[in-house]
Formats: sequence, C-alpha cells, structure tokens
Amino acid sequence: MIRLSRRGLMAGAGALGLSATLRPASAAASPEAAPPNLFIGTGGDGHTFPGASLPFGMVQLSPDTDTARWDTCSGYHHGDASLLGFSHTHLSGTGIGDMLDVLVVPCRGPVLLQPGALDRPDEGYRLRYSDELAEPGYYRVALENGVLAELTVTRRTGIHRYTFPQGPAHLLVDLSHLVMEGPGEAPLIDEALLALDEDGTLSGTRRVHRWAKGRRCFVAMQFSRAPDRVEFFTDGDVPVPGMAATGKRLKAVLHYDDAGAAPLVVRCGISAVDAQGARANLAAEAKHWNFDRYRKNAMRVWSRELSRIRVEGGSADERTVMATALYHASLGPTLFSDVDGRYVGLDRQVHKLARGEESYTAYSLWDTYRAFHPLQTLIRPALSATFAADLVRQTQQSPFGPPVWPLQGVETGCMIAWHSVSVLAESRAKGIPADYAAAWPGIERRLFDWTTPNLDNSHGLRIYDETGFIPADQIFESVSRVLEYSYDDHAAAQIADAAGAIARADRLRERSGNWRNVFDPATGFVRPRLADGSWAEPFAPNGVGHSSRWRDFTESNSWQATFLNQHDVPGLIAAMGGDAAFEAKLDALFTADSTLPEGAPPDISGLVGQYAHGNEPSHHVAYLYAYCGAAWKTQAMVRRLMAEMYHARPAGIIGNDDCGQMSAWFILSALGFYPVDPVSATYVLGSPLFERAEVELGKGRKLVIEAPGNRASTPYVQSVAWNGRPWAKGWITHADLVRGGTLRFEMSGTPNKDFARLPEHRPSRTQAA
Repeated sequence: MIRLSRRGLMAGAGALGLSATLRPASAAASPEAAPPNLFIGTGGDGHTFPGASLPFGMVQLSPDTDTARWDTCSGYHHGDASLLGFSHTHLSGTGIGDMLDVLVVPCRGPVLLQPGALDRPDEGYRLRYSDELAEPGYYRVALENGVLAELTVTRRTGIHRYTFPQGPAHLLVDLSHLVMEGPGEAPLIDEALLALDEDGTLSGTRRVHRWAKGRRCFVAMQFSRAPDRVEFFTDGDVPVPGMAATGKRLKAVLHYDDAGAAPLVVRCGISAVDAQGARANLAAEAKHWNFDRYRKNAMRVWSRELSRIRVEGGSADERTVMATALYHASLGPTLFSDVDGRYVGLDRQVHKLARGEESYTAYSLWDTYRAFHPLQTLIRPALSATFAADLVRQTQQSPFGPPVWPLQGVETGCMIAWHSVSVLAESRAKGIPADYAAAWPGIERRLFDWTTPNLDNSHGLRIYDETGFIPADQIFESVSRVLEYSYDDHAAAQIADAAGAIARADRLRERSGNWRNVFDPATGFVRPRLADGSWAEPFAPNGVGHSSRWRDFTESNSWQATFLNQHDVPGLIAAMGGDAAFEAKLDALFTADSTLPEGAPPDISGLVGQYAHGNEPSHHVAYLYAYCGAAWKTQAMVRRLMAEMYHARPAGIIGNDDCGQMSAWFILSALGFYPVDPVSATYVLGSPLFERAEVELGKGRKLVIEAPGNRASTPYVQSVAWNGRPWAKGWITHADLVRGGTLRFEMSGTPNKDFARLPEHRPSRTQAA
C-alpha cells in the first residue's frame, strides 16, 4: 500500500517452520524443516526488513540502509551497498515510512556525526558490509570496519552484541535518525532529550511528526561495559558539556579505549508511554548479559510459531516462500502496551489494561481485513480475541470512531473507510469472544453523526448516506469510497445486531447496497458520477480519474474496482446480466491490455490483464469465478498467481507486503481456500499448492489438507472430501474447519467443469446460513 500524495540471499537454516518434503509412506524419519528466507521482500517493492523481531513484538531491531527513498519505507533495501546502523522499530511491507527509532552505529576511527550519502559512504558514518545472516529472531553482519554486529530481541527490548577488533572504537547513538523530511517540510522532530543517568543507563525520548504525527518514543539503554567517556551533541552537531542534551537532533558517542577487549552487549528497552515504562520494560525482559541465551529463546518462540502450519510436497522454492509468508504474517500488528499494562490510546491519553490484556498498534486494516486477519482467526484464535478486544477499546477511545490505520497511538486516517469494523464483524461471526456491543456507540457515531471529525478516510460519508453515492466532482476517490463504505456498512450491521440496534442494522444493510449507484449497466463497469447524477466523462476502464484534479479510485481503476464488491457477489452477477456475462467479464479482466495511463499509482502492479495482484483491491477476484459456476477457472488462476507473483528471492513479493496481507493471501491460497467476504465466516475453495498441509487450530485441534500427487501440472480439482465424505460445494464454513478434520482434494491436469457448477453448490450471499 502507498499514498504518495499523503501518505547471499538465503537465511540461515534452523529447525523452524514448515516440512520440506513429502513424507514417505514408511515415515521413517521426519523431514527437515524449510527455514524462511528473511530477505524475500527486502528487494523490489516488498518493503520488508531482515532484522530481529519476535512474533508481534514491540521491538524490530534491524539494519537501515537508507531513509530517503520510497524503496526504503522499512529502512532497508536489498542491494544497497552500505548501512547506517541498527534501529529498534520498523514497519513491515508498508508504502509509507516511519519509525526507525534509536539508531546504534558501531564505529572505529574518527567520530563522524552525519551519515553521508548512499553513493558516498566514506563521507559519513555509513558502513559497507558483507556476509549477512538473517534467521527468525537473529541477525548478523560483518562490517567493513572489522566489527561483527549481532542482533536479537525480547518482546520489548533489543539486544546487540558487537565484537570489535583490538584498539579504540565508539558507539554512536543517533536519536535524530528517522525517515527523512521532504523538501520544504518542517523538521519532523520537535523535541528530544538524551542523558546518561547515574547508574550508567542512557535514557532519552523524542517526539516525531512523520506519518504518526506527534508520536513519542522513550528509550533506556544499558551497556555490558561502561564507556571510558561520553560526548553529547545537539542540533547542528554542536557539542554540549555534561551528561545530557536537549533539542531536536541529538546524538551521543560512547568511547571505548580498548573496544576489542571483550564483546560489547547493549540492552535497549523502549516505550511509547514514558521513561519509567522504557526502564520497566528493560528491567523485566533483559535481566542478564548472555546474548546467546536471548537468541536461543527467540529461536524457541519462532519455532513454535512457524510450526503452526507444516507442508509437504511442492518445490523447494515454494516451501521457502510458504515458510517466509508465515513469518511475515507473524510480525504485526506490534505490541504497544508496556509490562505494567500502560499504553497510549487513540485519544492521546495513557490508559492501563487489566492483567492479561495487551494493546497493539500498526493495524494496516485497509489491507489486512481481507486475508491477514482471517488467517489469524484460523491459526491464532486467542490472539484474534486479543486483537478484537483491542480494536473495541480503540473504537471507544478514538474521536474518529473505529480505527483505520492506527500507528503508535495516532490515528493516521490512511486509506479509505474503517475496516476495523470488518475485523470485528468477522471475529464475531467466527465466535471469537469479545464485547462487540461496546464498540457500537463509536461505530454509530462514525456512520450517522455528521459532527464526528473526519480524516481523509471518511470524506463524503454524509452525502453517501443522503444520496447513495459520492460526487466525483466534489470528493476524491469517490467510486472506491462508495464501494468500501458499502462493505463496511455490511460489516457494521453485524455489530449493530450485537448491540440490539435493530433499526440501525436494517438501515446499514439497506445502505450496503449503495454499490449499485456507481455501477453503470450500459458499460458493465463502476464509474464516477457527478453531483447532478450524470456519469463523469471521459471514461476509460483502465483510467484512474475523470480529470486531472484527483483520482476517482483508491490505488486501482475501474477494471479492478468493478469487482471490489465482496458482500453481494450474486447482486453484482445479476447487475451484469447473469452468470455467463459475469464469467465473460472476469475473462476480459484477466486478458485485457495491461496498459495503464500516465500517473497511475505504482501500487497497480503484478498485472494479469488489468487484474493487479500487487495491491489489495484485486486479492479476492480470482475466486469470483466460483460464484458463477466456473470454479475450474478459479483453480487455474489461483495457481498461476501463486507461481508468478511469489518467488524465493529478495524481489519475490510483487508489491508491498502490507503488514502480512500479501503473505496471508499466499498462505490461504496454498492451503486451498480463501475468504472472499471475511464477515460471512466462509471460505471459497481454490487449488491447494502442496500435497499435504497440517494446520494447528488451537485447543489440540488440527486441520489436515491432502492433495496426493499434487504438482504444478495438476491445478484442477476433480473432487473434494471432508472427513471422508464427498463435498460437492465450492465453499466451506469456518465453523467446519475449526472443528478439525481432513479436507482432501483429488487433483488433475484437466478441469472438472462440473465441480461446484450447480447453483446450490456455489458460494452465495447467504452461504453462511
């Protein structure tokens, strides 16, 4: 996801993750696990990072190679020849950059306080590097200055180990490091503090106004050996006397006269609440100086998480992609509450949770409601309950209502609509326990109280309610807004039901049909409409706007947005003229000329015709063939997308991974099913990639997916059985799957066009019933 206007490649092997080969009939020995490749996604436009993190942890300790390019939204881009150092917070796969808090740079030679340019690293403190190794929870790199840098983590702390050559060296702690300001922008850090406390702890804070405007980070850093002397620098790299500095751009240099005498271990705790929180997190989770113990614990945690899905069969690259996808779908949202339960709410106030509760941040909801959160409900139902309770609280606290893209206690308002409502409605439909009714007042205020403040995501809501559409000559991205507001109305109706607000639920169900008001039957496309009700001209289905003022679609065009209707596919089929016309329109989408107009957003990538797998609005579309009785075309296209859009190399993700959404699409599709409408609590069957998969469901339950003899040459489903009984339907409920059992596919190189062809076997609007 991106809003430009506003908003040695293999990892080290370890016994982590997914089974690597088909289990022999004798089962004489368990196959060795295929490790994830943490460099997948760090090249191209994947925007992932290779450093150390724990699943959904607060700290992501990783190298940064640049801060000035869209390529380095995560701080890192594979192929950059030098790095800046190692910072403690990162975003995985986003199209906007932020975070990169508390940079640590192990240096030798003269003290240099500016990083220097990427193409001229010798002019600053940049470091050339080689021999990177990245494993879940551990990162190692050899620096050209002779230092071996190693990183690992606990949930809320970063642990560094630096092995220096003999002689003097120094650590630079750069509190000014961040995704850089653009030309003409005000400084993004408006206040900061850095001090060496009496007990030898380096503590500090800064307030940053990048994406999450006004967020704070507090830090408490300790060292296994006391430095021989410390220097502090403030704005303009001006040295300041004493053991503290204030200003905006602060740095500290810790000198060691014989740095190579023993490895230097650094422990760093962070908090968004206050200095006490950073110290408490550090004291609770980093109680010793044994780096290898921290690393082994991180390995144990990841081994457990990556064993939730195990696969057999497929190619070595496919198993690596699967393992890596599961890793990337286990990084965020990230923990936001301190060990004492305090966190910053979307009202910018500090709150304290009850024992056992946790708060999270970096919810990329426009992306992740589609597949990432459905994946979590399947493999991590307890965590999904935590997310649901967290989103209920955030809905209560935010002046804007249900969260959109909350980051570090700040509602960014990024993208459109408020898809946290979909996550809540899906969780409720799947029986995930939470107080859903408690979210209703905040949702109702957003949807019906026009005094509720707006961010970019909610413009045009009142006129959408009053007229049924949004005028393209008044509001940007009007067509996508109507479609996504309609979907969230569909979801919000479920929360109204939970609260007993029957009249509102009925009104929302009626309003969820507003998608019809931007569908033009004459062309078979969704189109922008003007305030007078007429269709905007000129119109081209591959275009992004009817004028040069703004775009009519959100990171998509009419080809892609026409199929964005997830909650009323039968209604869309009828509007297009029936099954045959709908199937033909899907065929035309996948075979259309892939030309895009000048100025199209870079997110429209991974094109098959005008289908764009590199961005989320298209993600469910290959599964829509199943709704018109052509499930075999879903099977063929899903296999093609898995083969063409995902690869075991740094540029192996076709678009931004978007906090695990791209990865979750691959995981669910490789298992053989996908949630076209997550709120329905059902999955449309596709084409499994492997011969066998085992999925842990919690509470000792297991889902087994079998496809014996499955190969790249056998994408078509001949028949399906569920727990030994024939299964004629092209869909299955979440309630079925989470009870555990065996879903068996018989695969073939030729399609069975009769599979799930009958209307009663197709997914429909009432499929959950």
